[in-house]
Amino acid sequence: MSEIFETLQLYFSYPAVRYAFIVGLLIALCSSLLGVTLVMKRFSFIGDGLSHVAFGAMAIASVVGLTDNMLIIMPVTVLSAVLLLRTGQNTKIKGDAAIAMISVGALALGYLLINIAGGKNTANVSADVCSTLFGSTSILTLTSADVWMCVGMSAIVIATFFFFYNKIFAVTFDENFAKATGVRSDLYNLLISVVIAVIIVFAMKFVGSLLISALIIFPSLSAMRLFKSFKSVIICSVIISLLCAAVGILVSIFAETPVGATIVAANIGLFLVFTLISFCSGKIRR
Repeated sequence: MSEIFETLQLYFSYPAVRYAFIVGLLIALCSSLLGVTLVMKRFSFIGDGLSHVAFGAMAIASVVGLTDNMLIIMPVTVLSAVLLLRTGQNTKIKGDAAIAMISVGALALGYLLINIAGGKNTANVSADVCSTLFGSTSILTLTSADVWMCVGMSAIVIATFFFFYNKIFAVTFDENFAKATGVRSDLYNLLISVVIAVIIVFAMKFVGSLLISALIIFPSLSAMRLFKSFKSVIICSVIISLLCAAVGILVSIFAETPVGATIVAANIGLFLVFTLISFCSGKIRR
């Protein structure tokens, strides 16, 4: 046991590991806060759709040659969040179909652009695509500026959630009733979508675009196995998300596994545990 603590102390003496741990926990925290709302409103797949849009935007930034690809990724992803919301509510193309259409289209076009730009260097192209989709060790190359940017954006997300908590609660459970009481539900749905878009853009570097939805969905679903009230589910979801992020990062350091996939595996394992506990407690009540 002492050897494990000594190894951890050695690893955390490096700034890169400390930065990765801080950013990982912040992303897990933000994802779990709004994940409960998305799951309850049946918007779970918007995270998947926006992550694919972010991948397509990243491909465009790479082809154009931008050194700071956030200049394209952030506005394109936020705009797509707005379009997905409006398309799902006000046109003949319903939400799930709109998400599938934009998601698959962005992913396919992004991969096509990267291959065209890569030319004959297909090995590098495959490596770039794999690391972007599933995450890579780039989380260990974060700078202090990246960390402070993530801290700032996380503070905005957390403050937004708590400041508008009552409104988010209202539109989550009964949107029609919320409208009847004067709540501008369209505005708060838009706010939720934009905040999720921001979280996804920052999470891409951490877990990869294909695995982001897991950070949003699994902690919420796990918490719902045991708790029923909105506040209890959120608190439990946050704890689960932070725990799985911490365990995933530590395991990936020791076992040299991909960070994103390891965190998702931890979430899946905990979901199965919570499901088993829920099943056993149900049997006992009977």
